[in-house]
Amino acid sequence: MLGTTLILALREIRRHLLRSFLTTLGIIIGVSAVITMVTLGNGVTVSIKEQISALGSNVFIVFPQQTDRGQPRPFKDDDVTAVREQIAGVKAVAGEVNRDVKAIHNGQDWSSRVEGVSNAFMDARGIGMDQGRRFTKAEEEAGANVCIIGPKVYEEIFVAGISPLGERMRLDDVSCTVIGMFATRAQGAQNQDDDNSVFMPIKNVQRRFLGNDNVFYMVISYDPGYDSSAMQSALVDLLRERRLLQEGQANDFNILDTAQVNDAVSTAVGLLTAMVSAIAAISLVVGGVGIMNIMLVSVTERTREIGIRLAIGALAREVRMQFLTEAVVLCCFGGIMGMVLGFLFSFSLARLIDIPFVFSPTINILSFLISALIGVVFGYFPARRAAALDPIEALRHE
Repeated sequence: MLGTTLILALREIRRHLLRSFLTTLGIIIGVSAVITMVTLGNGVTVSIKEQISALGSNVFIVFPQQTDRGQPRPFKDDDVTAVREQIAGVKAVAGEVNRDVKAIHNGQDWSSRVEGVSNAFMDARGIGMDQGRRFTKAEEEAGANVCIIGPKVYEEIFVAGISPLGERMRLDDVSCTVIGMFATRAQGAQNQDDDNSVFMPIKNVQRRFLGNDNVFYMVISYDPGYDSSAMQSALVDLLRERRLLQEGQANDFNILDTAQVNDAVSTAVGLLTAMVSAIAAISLVVGGVGIMNIMLVSVTERTREIGIRLAIGALAREVRMQFLTEAVVLCCFGGIMGMVLGFLFSFSLARLIDIPFVFSPTINILSFLISALIGVVFGYFPARRAAALDPIEALRHE
């Protein structure tokens, strides 16, 4: 019976193909809009998480900030040592300094940035090596003239396909030997390319490029088993003491917890995506109303047909099933079309705004099931009305 009912429903839909398509337009728009919004929301979340992960996971980034007392005061090497020795739960702590330089090799020059770092910095930031090695302990302590280049620097001033290891290059007037190339990193803050950097031991950069022992900011990797809030409070107390801040004075430094930022961003993007998807889902309800309206019109147009079927022995439940099947088939057709359009829209927009395309089978299946449910809900009243017709009155209908 179900197969016969389905065939009859498809036949009726094919008889009025244009009207059927226009009827399902609300469902198509609703499903495609919901899928597009959720997919783009997932892509934005992944993109932001990738940028945050470039700072390291479970990491505090501590940097000076300007107050009403004047320019930001930089940290010192002793501050890095104090944090390492006095804060429980710290896995690695490192300072960083940097300066824009001209990278020169084999007659080629390129605007780059030298970063004074340590192996602890690379551990905290999760920076891996693509070629070569990291600094030795002796090189770090002595501030040796060795460097680790970024992929962008290699691409611009070195010969493609030839290892840069052992090559000599200059950063402004400072010469160094290339000992490695770090793996590609995500885009950094202010749209700067983190791959366009050259790492040197921090003592070398402080001595040769800056002429002081200042530290621009600190990166602190901590054990996730510790309470980050308690660690952050202890860190604030320690730095206030070392920077001689009196009670009531505002902090002249700021602490960024990447884990908290990651959670906050995920929550915010999730809520925004849900809100926009809910607004887009309104068109599904509008589409359901359109389905009901057309099915009522169909019942009126086919009153004599219904009367004949009832007169020759068709049961009311069979008539009800036929019209309900037509409504569900229309909505399922709209759901499939909406899934296809949603996939195409989300893929194209993800490419356009340069975010990852994150296909979600769950939201696609859920959207299809909801469209089928709308067919049941909004198709039931017209189906019941058709089944309740009196055969004699239906046969008299003109």
